[in-house]
Amino acid sequence: MYDIYESPLSSRYASNFMLRLFSQRRRVETWRRLWVALARAEHELGLPITEEQVAELEAHVTDIDFEAARVREKVVRHDVMAQVYAYGLEAPSAAGIIHLGATSCYVTDNADLILYREGLRHLRGELLQVLRNLSDFAARTKAIPTLGYTHYQPAQLVTVGKRATLWMQELWMDLEEIDFVLDSMKFLGCRGTTGTEASFLELFQGDETKIDELNARLCREFGFARCFSVCGQTYPRKEDSRILNCLSSLGQSCYRMANDIRLLQHDRQLEEPFEEQQIGSSAMAYKRNPMRCERVCSLSRYLMADAANGAMTASVQWLERTLDDSANRRISLPEGFLCADAVLRLCRNITAGLRVNEKIIAAAVREYMPFIATENLLMEGVKRGGDRQKLHEIIRECSMEATEHMKNGGKCDLLELLSAREDFGMDAAALEEALEPGKYVGRCVSQVDAFLREITPVLEGVEVSTEDLDV
Repeated sequence: MYDIYESPLSSRYASNFMLRLFSQRRRVETWRRLWVALARAEHELGLPITEEQVAELEAHVTDIDFEAARVREKVVRHDVMAQVYAYGLEAPSAAGIIHLGATSCYVTDNADLILYREGLRHLRGELLQVLRNLSDFAARTKAIPTLGYTHYQPAQLVTVGKRATLWMQELWMDLEEIDFVLDSMKFLGCRGTTGTEASFLELFQGDETKIDELNARLCREFGFARCFSVCGQTYPRKEDSRILNCLSSLGQSCYRMANDIRLLQHDRQLEEPFEEQQIGSSAMAYKRNPMRCERVCSLSRYLMADAANGAMTASVQWLERTLDDSANRRISLPEGFLCADAVLRLCRNITAGLRVNEKIIAAAVREYMPFIATENLLMEGVKRGGDRQKLHEIIRECSMEATEHMKNGGKCDLLELLSAREDFGMDAAALEEALEPGKYVGRCVSQVDAFLREITPVLEGVEVSTEDLDV
């Protein structure tokens, strides 16, 4: 097993659920379920297929002879027909009616839609758990003042919890996008080689109502509300592009959150989980590298780039179909799902164990508070009868001097400099009183409360699981 390449997504990152979902067994079993459903509907609509033949097909959905199919494919160079052959060996009385009236895309495309829908539902559940973790985190930390940054330069104060809601808001947008894609997914049905249903028009002797009923039954059996109104041989590859864009969007949000955490861990304000026996560096034993967040960013880059495959494939579908989509789709769609799954598993782990170093955060706040408070000090000086423009110039001069002291290894002495200026009109006690951080976080606490109230119905009943979460 160590002599053959395997995708790291399967060997290291993705969950057992997603690996099974896109396994060869699951795919072929889905093909067989589609063949059973087709045979049953054709029997019920009057074609010469017996109940016994349908029953025999049903009895052999899971006992797949993969070796027989592999050998047959070497001869016929066609994976679907190889599976038809293998199925016929196990259900000999039905061998002659398997795939009746259908083209390969009946099983390949409809199975893909079934698997992709299940994959999106799984990712939706993973995403809800991440949001649940972040909701709890935001509620706990909504009132902890922390230094805000614009252009990655110190700016006005925010709170730790408010920052978490920024991550949540984007992930919520991804949830809405997943829901849109799920709600709008359609079934291909059984439409024939160019989408005209000509083979079924022949089988049903021109009765178009039976063709519509056939597709309606297939749709219902697999839980779809409707078929695509028109199609060529395949379902529109625009659907793949839509799905991959959805996964890309998820990667964008997770990357943003993980990158923020990496920046904050550099300043020791926030830390991702770190196991008791975890090694941060082979050389530097003291290191606590944010390796989970780094992995989220690394995988998310792949996920965002993967979306280009859907766009390029959708744009080059010649007329009723071409086969240059097949090899690309076999890689880009499953790997996209496995990658998104890996990213969300990591995010579940990270958000469940985020560590807030409040003393370090408070120290950073204290260091910059004199600068942050200058606008309030300016207003207070005016209230005391000062000239706004003159006070502004005093603050500017003293700020530049204090900044220069800090750049040369000194402490921030802005308050001392201001209190020493008689023309500023405020002594040290008055200046110190203005430095309570809680006064400078604006509406952060109420904004967090309002946001959490808004998202609470979405998270109702969501339980966080640690199953299959060894990341």
